[in-house]
Order: sequence, then structure tokens, then C-alpha cells
Amino acid sequence: MIESAGRVADATGNWVDTLAPAAARPYLRLARLDRPIGSWLLLMPCWWSLGIAAIRADHLPSLLHVVLFFIGAFAMRGAGCTWNDLVDRDLDGLVERTRSRPIPSGQVTAAQAAAFLLAQALIGLLVLVQFNRFTVITGIVSLAVVAVYPFMKRITYWPQVFLGLAFSWGALMGWPAMFGRLDVPAFVLYAGSIAW
Repeated sequence: MIESAGRVADATGNWVDTLAPAAARPYLRLARLDRPIGSWLLLMPCWWSLGIAAIRADHLPSLLHVVLFFIGAFAMRGAGCTWNDLVDRDLDGLVERTRSRPIPSGQVTAAQAAAFLLAQALIGLLVLVQFNRFTVITGIVSLAVVAVYPFMKRITYWPQVFLGLAFSWGALMGWPAMFGRLDVPAFVLYAGSIAW
């Protein structure tokens, strides 16, 4: 197999293609670490919410929370992308932009992708259980939005709204991490993040 054969058509020349070990590349592509902007889009509402909560509490946010949100955002964005690719694997093979993704191109099997999804979800769970009970429940509830997103592309012309609901969920995580509850500022931030 030539080096460029595994590259995803719409993400070439990135660190995964040039620096990552060859055996890890399909998994890094499944997690979209070849284009991490989505992980940052998931992380920023977490940090914003934590920052707004810190202003209300009149003290700095926990550095541990800052780091946990970073790890959790990258793990869960990867898990969400892997889930999306598993659900869409048959459709992705029919679309020029997505046929070079790891599953339809044969770089990984559906079973390997499912195992990788489980590993990422377990990392996310390990991160999540470091928070208070209310934050853990809030994080678990987000899985419903993530689970339905791939199917929204089949029934609505507005799937990006559901993607916004999922990506912006972090706005509902930082506040309860500090206060153990959700208040109006977190919901306002969530609505603003979705619109963003």
C-alpha cells in the first residue's frame, strides 16, 4: 500500500499523514485528529462555561477541571466521529468526499471501529466520573443528542442544528462542575453556542 492510499480526500498533508505511525493512522482519522478543529469546537463551550461559573463564584476555575475538559472533549469528539462513521459506513462509500474514510476504504473493519469507539468512550467516562454527580448525569444525557445526530442527516435538511446541540453541550458542563446545578447563564451560553 502506498503512503497516500490511506489519506482522507478532504484532509491531506496533516500531522497524521506525515508523523503518526502507519498502524495508528486509520484510528486517528476515525477520531478526526487529522483535523482537530471539531475537538476545539467541543472544548470551547466547556471552558467558556467554566469561566463564566468562575466569574460568578469569584474565584479561578479548577486547573484539574480545565485539563479534564480538554481530555474529555478530544476523546468524546473522536467517539462521536467514530459513531458517525459506523452509522454512515454504507453511505460514505457512495460519496466522493467520504469514500476514503477508514471504514468504507477498508483501512479498518466495522468491528475494529466499534472497539475503538468503546475505548474512546471509556476514556470519556473516566474523565466524566471525576466530576460531581450532577455533572456526570448532565454528561450522560448528552449521549442521546450524539447518538441521534447521524440519523438526522436522513430526515431533515437541518442536521447541523443537531450537530450544534451536540457540540455546544459543553456549555452545560462547566457551570455544574463548579456549582453542582444548572442556572440561567449556562442555558444562555448553550443557546449562544448553538447559534455560533
